[in-house]
Amino acid sequence: MKLLFICSRNKWRSLTAEKIFHEVSGHHVRSAGTENNARIKVNSGHIGWADLIFVMEKKHIRRLREKFGTMLNGDKKVICLDIPDEYTLMDEELIEILRSRVSEHIEIF
Repeated sequence: MKLLFICSRNKWRSLTAEKIFHEVSGHHVRSAGTENNARIKVNSGHIGWADLIFVMEKKHIRRLREKFGTMLNGDKKVICLDIPDEYTLMDEELIEILRSRVSEHIEIF
């Protein structure tokens, strides 16, 4: 399964998710951000590639729908993890939250 993780700047939350889930068997993982100054800015290629999209906050769903609305219609599943922008890269608490919330939707172990 191809997993895409989205946050605002792709520097802390989504990049942490990409790093911790990239070795999970059977899954391919990428990350991107919604803002213009994102490390990697989400584009239509990312959306088309992904089987499942995880966003950190509801505002990210809104931004994706504004820009890629037609691509998100149909069977493209977008899941909000409700993780606020208050963590740094590879923060232990962030890793624990990501593992817990993502495991509700896919098998990660």
